[in-house]
Amino acid sequence: MIYLDQAATSLQKPPEVCQAMLTACKTCAGYARSGHAPALRAGEVVYQCRETAAQLFSVDNPEQIIFTMNATHALNLAIHGFCIPSTVVAVSSYEHNSVMRPLHALGCPLRILRSKLFDSADFLREAERAIDAGVQIFIINHVSNVFGSIVPLEQLDAILQAYQIPLILDASQSAGTIPISVRRLRSLRAVCMPGHKGLLGPQGTGMLILSNPDDLPRPLLQGGTGSASSSLEQPAFLPDRLESGTPNVPGIAGLHAGMQFLLEQGIDAIHRHEQDCIQTCIAALRTIPNLEVFAAEEPDRQAGVLSIRIPNQPSEILAQALADRGVCVRGGLHCAPLAHQSVHTQTTGTVRLSVGPYNTRSEMQRTAEILQELVGKM
Repeated sequence: MIYLDQAATSLQKPPEVCQAMLTACKTCAGYARSGHAPALRAGEVVYQCRETAAQLFSVDNPEQIIFTMNATHALNLAIHGFCIPSTVVAVSSYEHNSVMRPLHALGCPLRILRSKLFDSADFLREAERAIDAGVQIFIINHVSNVFGSIVPLEQLDAILQAYQIPLILDASQSAGTIPISVRRLRSLRAVCMPGHKGLLGPQGTGMLILSNPDDLPRPLLQGGTGSASSSLEQPAFLPDRLESGTPNVPGIAGLHAGMQFLLEQGIDAIHRHEQDCIQTCIAALRTIPNLEVFAAEEPDRQAGVLSIRIPNQPSEILAQALADRGVCVRGGLHCAPLAHQSVHTQTTGTVRLSVGPYNTRSEMQRTAEILQELVGKM
């Protein structure tokens, strides 16, 4: 089997992830809200994970790390916490429904940055136009989950900082694969991410990282926190304000192990490896007739995510043929119809290939060989 669906969920994980989860299941109970050893151990596991996340993402205070169920949960916390129906929001033309649906539900006026695919200069021009139009906040995905295009984050941050406009960053496809420094991004208000993709943790985990511990969003959920229990008001401090109920301690233990692996390997090294894999794949696929390959001319503008399609054919057909040959990919719209409208692939969708730290060049070459055989028969 060749697993190329990392953009959905990582399958190959460090063995320490499963071991940490098993240990937590056997030794942790509750969450630091009792004085007995299992509860105290659960509190230690969760706080250690906060500390590691703070180190990985250059966050000053571990209490700025909020644990969530996934990136969708984190994005909803940020969007509902910082936006109201009258907030004018800028989004890219490649956003996921985890951004677009909450904004639609709130009724926020949208300014869509309709930039060309892989064109950083065009993106920044659109950002300037949105600012001139009176946008109040930007909500942008760092890497497109469909095409792998990378937003010029540092340049965007400089522009937003100059105009004092905040940024909510969707790092669903970049966390764990591209370095992100919360401390250095001065316009950043929040960054949202899953635990089960690039961070190599288990499903059911994610994080919301707030850049300022005093900038408190409205809570999406209210409930027990083990703190300020005599008050009916949700606590006015982090992380309790946004973490009601018992957390997923085994999942957080696994997430901690995944992030420790990333610290040991180095995010830069993982990014280079994934780009090398995807560029190897691109070079081979471009030789296949009747296969459309959506690749950046400048390799550093594309992460380890690649879309392809046979023109005028539903992408699910090729995706299933690959699955039948043991190559795990995803076909369809990838929960991002706006991205497909922007590149005119909405009628067919695309077949998405996405890599992780455990993929190899030989897997890329073998995948290209299988695709050449399959496309030739379609």
